[in-house]
Amino acid sequence: MERLRTLFDVTKSPAGPVLPPDLHHQYGGGLLFPQPFPDRPYVLGNFVSTLDGVVSYLVTGRSGGGDISGNNEADRFIMGLLRASADAVIIGAGTLHATAPSHRWTAESIYPAAADWYRRYRKEVLGKPGPPLTVIATASGIVDLQHAVFHAPEVPVRIITTPKGRERLEAAQIDKLGSTQVSVLSESNVLIAPESILRFLHSQLGIRLLLHEGGPTLFGQFVEAGLVDEFFLTLAPQLAGRSTEQPRPGFLAGTAFVPETAPWLQLLSLKQSGSHLYLRYARRATMRES
Repeated sequence: MERLRTLFDVTKSPAGPVLPPDLHHQYGGGLLFPQPFPDRPYVLGNFVSTLDGVVSYLVTGRSGGGDISGNNEADRFIMGLLRASADAVIIGAGTLHATAPSHRWTAESIYPAAADWYRRYRKEVLGKPGPPLTVIATASGIVDLQHAVFHAPEVPVRIITTPKGRERLEAAQIDKLGSTQVSVLSESNVLIAPESILRFLHSQLGIRLLLHEGGPTLFGQFVEAGLVDEFFLTLAPQLAGRSTEQPRPGFLAGTAFVPETAPWLQLLSLKQSGSHLYLRYARRATMRES
């Protein structure tokens, strides 16, 4: 992979952990994050989108981000770098089902070429010897337990669900999966509040930096609640289009703002590789000193 070209960057030099030289070189600069909030993790969102705002073709077997990015190497490298930085990665059950069954939400799974770099960075710089916790949010508890992420003892998994969801998971013999635990955070059987998820992850599991990889409905709930602090967005140079028969989502779904409430963002950095652009934004309400 060619080194990412940094076109713009207003992030400040950190006083704490920094990227090792190899990752610093490939990323085209440093990567730092503010301190976590006193009562919740600092939350990053990461998506890849076409120029017309589509994040999934919603075609069977072709609904993942790779079809949007063109399996872009730099996009996968950045995703791996963010996973290597995070304490946990959260996804919805829909994202789990749309992803290849062999995938694991670790840095080396998305970009194996930098696996050794990610491991050294995570262990030697961040002091995190194991992979990030994989958090799966599902109100229904309908989860395919054959996915590889549930059968990798080294990858801890926490399923956040409702009472009805727990019943389904117990019926599916979730207790036989040693690295997977279930937590009930809602009594409604319909919705799990993003605030509850973040409080639980912070207070009970010690999560300080959370990477949110969607899908659009779960991500939309977090954005609507004002709980996403930064947005990493890869812009792929293709057009997907939409129609009544094929609506196709953007990276927000299930929520809509009006001009008075729509969040505004500040550009922190802009990187480029070929015709792909890699943007990093901070939500204005949560921008703080490093």
